[in-house]
Amino acid sequence: MTWTITSEPPDSPVATALWRAYYTEVSDRYYLLHQGHRTDPAELEREIAAHTFPELQPPKGSLLVARHVGEPAGSAGIRMLDTNTAELTRVFIHEPLRGKGGARLLIRTAENTARTFGATRIILDTRHDLREARALYTRLGYKETPPHNNDVYAEHWFSKPLH
Repeated sequence: MTWTITSEPPDSPVATALWRAYYTEVSDRYYLLHQGHRTDPAELEREIAAHTFPELQPPKGSLLVARHVGEPAGSAGIRMLDTNTAELTRVFIHEPLRGKGGARLLIRTAENTARTFGATRIILDTRHDLREARALYTRLGYKETPPHNNDVYAEHWFSKPLH
């Protein structure tokens, strides 16, 4: 198998490199679409430094790292919002490796992780411009729902029961 998924501390060097790639991509997409420029590198570094993600550590969450042929290739976070509801967050696969099954495996592993924390449903939000993500969630059985948060960047909300 070319893909593996493991838990990783959210402040590890591997996680930090993946956060940087994730934030760069989603932030650049946003700024290019709405303001015509890429993310200011100083802003990017401030955002990375400002978040330690304690909610992505047991017993209430987990950061999962996908590796392709042993190399870090992507990540996804799970955090419990209440005793039954988990949130899937920061799903990312490096662009050259997309379409090779890693995202599907990463999300399925995240769903299984949420179940181990006792979740019976999983929710997420995403932006309109992240069309590939929305299509993937739909293929994996997520249904679009009314808003479940007031995140300024959220434009689509999804939910899926975890049977």
